[in-house]
Amino acid sequence: MFMIAAFDHSIYLESALSLLEKNGINDQNILAVPLENRDCQNRLFDTIHHSDGTSLFDLGAALATALAVIGASIGFQLKWGPIIWGLIGAATGFTIGLIIDILMTRKKEKGAQKNNTEVILIICCQNHEETTVEKILWENQALRVGKLNV
Repeated sequence: MFMIAAFDHSIYLESALSLLEKNGINDQNILAVPLENRDCQNRLFDTIHHSDGTSLFDLGAALATALAVIGASIGFQLKWGPIIWGLIGAATGFTIGLIIDILMTRKKEKGAQKNNTEVILIICCQNHEETTVEKILWENQALRVGKLNV
């Protein structure tokens, strides 16, 4: 049986490894794989072949619509008329929305880069050791635990 667990790289990982070895799991039956963070930055605009799920168009379109309606309404009383002021409102709203989305996306990227590296543990154990191993993993702050019967 294989027990698979995900840990943040911390003292809890070291504690779990030492407890597993004290409970009879041989160190040759434990595989620890550190995962690295992504080095390249996300693109600002999606293409037909690549999409990261972040849309910079949504907030801009919503603000453009809102400010276009407001600009057209107020434009009836202003010199240039409702069409010009509606277009000015749409351009202003889209620009403001785009700037907000770009700033929020960059803030999320900086926050994601500060995360600790995760480590995946793969432990080969006997069926009678399953509950002990699982208990040790959960008590030492495992993020996720899975079982694979072979």
